[in-house]
Amino acid sequence: MSSNNDTIGKTLTVTILLCVICSVVVSAAAVMLKPKQVANKDLDRKSNILAAAGIADPSKSVDEMFKQITTRYVDLDSGKFVEEPAANYDAAKAAKDPQFGEKLDRGVDIASIKYQAKVMPVYLVESSDGAIEKVILPVHGYGLWSTLYGFLALEGDLNTVVGLGFYSHAETPGLGGEVDNPLWKALWPGKKVYADNTSDPEIHLVKGGVDPSTPNAEYKVDALSGATLTSNGVTHLIQFWMGKNGYAPFLNNLRAGEA
Repeated sequence: MSSNNDTIGKTLTVTILLCVICSVVVSAAAVMLKPKQVANKDLDRKSNILAAAGIADPSKSVDEMFKQITTRYVDLDSGKFVEEPAANYDAAKAAKDPQFGEKLDRGVDIASIKYQAKVMPVYLVESSDGAIEKVILPVHGYGLWSTLYGFLALEGDLNTVVGLGFYSHAETPGLGGEVDNPLWKALWPGKKVYADNTSDPEIHLVKGGVDPSTPNAEYKVDALSGATLTSNGVTHLIQFWMGKNGYAPFLNNLRAGEA
């Protein structure tokens, strides 16, 4: 009997030691790899910003190309430029922090994001004389199965779309997942967000395709075939972020030279 107890005890001891050793190894690997993961995440963010702005160049490194991008921070309530709220500021995390974010009322939250950061990063492409050539704005909102995260880029007129790209989502491949399709993304450049420079965005997705000869075609983009809810989600997130609760106050100030 004592021999059996010794065997069980030894087995438990070895098992526990193995668990501890494996935990230490996994933890150490996670700590060692974290800087690389952070660097890769930052590289991916920069790549998507450049792609949305239509200035990605495969012959150059991402960091080299990103030198033409200026990162600024905007207080959404005032529509004014502000200093970075905190070191290594992350708007997604800040949204749920009472100090940096706020919970949205259901009637306002057409993008179904629930929480919104008070300050958002924006990315500018400027000419040598300081004139703004392009503005790249982070956007996100809920589709059918997931929150879509992306960037919307505007020309210097702050109304004409340069490009739209999503870098994170879990929509259905072949349906809502077609937000990644280059053919669909190619429909966005040249579209207009606002009519008569108002703060109420007109741009939206429509079923059945957009005939260029139809009235107000410049504010319409083909919906995703067979993906009504994802298409609605894209419309809602664009209209939310380009509206008065998003970047509209900032864009109005920028037009007036008061940002």
